[in-house]
Amino acid sequence: MTKFTEKLDKDGNLISITTSLTGDDLLQTTEINKGSSFSQEERAKFNLDGKLPDAIETLDQQVDRMYEQYKKIKNNLDKNNFLNQIKQYNETAFYRLVISHLEEMLPIVYTPTIGDAVMNYSFAFNNPCGLFLSYANQDKIEQSLNNISSDNIDIVLITDGEGVLGIGDWGVGGIDICIGKLMVYTLCAGIDPARVLPIQLDTGTNNQQLLDDPMYLGWRHKRISGSEYDEFVDKAITAIKKRFPDTYVHWEDFGRANARRVLDKYRSKFVSFNDDIQGTGATTTACILSALQAIKKPFEEQILVFFGAGSAGTGVAEQLYNALVMSGVDKEVARKQFWLIDRDGLICSDMSDLTKSQKMFARTEKDLKGKGLLDIVTAIKPTVLIGCSTVKGAFTEDIIKTMASNVERPIVFPLSNPTSLAEATPADIINWSCGKAIVATGSPFDPVEYNGKTIRISQCNNAFLFPGIGLGVLSSKATQVTDNMISAASHALSEWSPSLKDPSAPVLPSFDDVHEISRYVALKVAEAAKEDGVSSIDDSVDLKKHINSIFWEPKYYPYEQS
Repeated sequence: MTKFTEKLDKDGNLISITTSLTGDDLLQTTEINKGSSFSQEERAKFNLDGKLPDAIETLDQQVDRMYEQYKKIKNNLDKNNFLNQIKQYNETAFYRLVISHLEEMLPIVYTPTIGDAVMNYSFAFNNPCGLFLSYANQDKIEQSLNNISSDNIDIVLITDGEGVLGIGDWGVGGIDICIGKLMVYTLCAGIDPARVLPIQLDTGTNNQQLLDDPMYLGWRHKRISGSEYDEFVDKAITAIKKRFPDTYVHWEDFGRANARRVLDKYRSKFVSFNDDIQGTGATTTACILSALQAIKKPFEEQILVFFGAGSAGTGVAEQLYNALVMSGVDKEVARKQFWLIDRDGLICSDMSDLTKSQKMFARTEKDLKGKGLLDIVTAIKPTVLIGCSTVKGAFTEDIIKTMASNVERPIVFPLSNPTSLAEATPADIINWSCGKAIVATGSPFDPVEYNGKTIRISQCNNAFLFPGIGLGVLSSKATQVTDNMISAASHALSEWSPSLKDPSAPVLPSFDDVHEISRYVALKVAEAAKEDGVSSIDDSVDLKKHINSIFWEPKYYPYEQS
């Protein structure tokens, strides 16, 4: 049974909420609980008299008190727990609080702190959130989905927890990544939090630490693989689409062996997206485009080296390759601009067990096979160096100095996260390059002082793009996420770069304008969906107005009794 319904005006704007819940049931329903903000009339109408202190607060007053409490907490993981406790009690207040302090709190509810939350999931468990579909109980998948009270789910975010951030296999703890990522959809692009669903596919874990931990809450079994894995994923996604046929499926943090395969298998069947592959690539592409526009260098002349050729690294390479081809560069010419290095050295065509994406960029230069990163940087003189390796300190002083000696303005992006796994710190890169390097990182870093100037470091944060892509998909009622839609998102974000006006400025804006950025990204994605013939929204709809009408904002509405 649905706990509440939303009443909309003729333009699709939310004007009130109708619910049959009263008393403790209403106070315990996080989506519509107002806490101390229930009016006297609502307290009488919904059997709340005596259940709340006498004072009636505004939402802003509630948020001010919560922020004062937040500031007294010193540890980031404790801050994360505090904010999640608010979310479990009052979603509206939670989102208003975090939106009001987004630059400060996004690293707490999302990366990098979310990595610590994932590792502590079983130990800190206090309240279930999301849906758990276990291989051990696969006969109950449909029943589990039918236990979801809402029939209106716009986005499902699914993980199997095998490739979490840069920390690897954390089994059932991966659900925290889904929860955090869905928060970002709401915080940055106004996706209604009552219309999203985090889903954990529990296929076991190969993390022996978890298997030996008596507190571990997941299926205590080695990960399934091969046909067993594929059949389970197919059974789960078939049931999900049966229950929520119009939902947008976001795949997240799947392992190297499965991430690309799963995306390729399902992206043509329904609206499907993988942020590790497509989102990271699109955001990095926006950063590269911004940097090149700022220093007035043509994209087609760049030589790009990737250290780390897993799902993230090859995903970034593919998005940049697509951008080059869409700009008019011949496919084979474009392919030769990419050099990918993994744990066994340069990706070469005679290697065994290459993924489909790695084969796309495999090289034939035998003299560089097995060489280290420094040797390759010395030999090919790259203009762009991107790290997706999770190897701390991989970008050494010699590598950066060698690169800077050959390139006027080297572009260096250590994208691995969390912060502790970055290939180099921005301060080191800027100092080693004598201030020449253009830097963006995967995790947040403090500004760098160099030659009397304060340099703000752009975080190549997917939060700038994947929420807007989702909003564009929903607003256009797209049936697929095409390469053209993702390319449109990259170009839209690059238009917001401060470096276009000041070449010394960061390549990405701050989060102060993230709502306007997400709306603009959504508009360009929706327009691309129409161009590609995958939009099912009526042509008469004004997309800009429609995007604004479905953009959820955290505020209290009048309540009516059903």
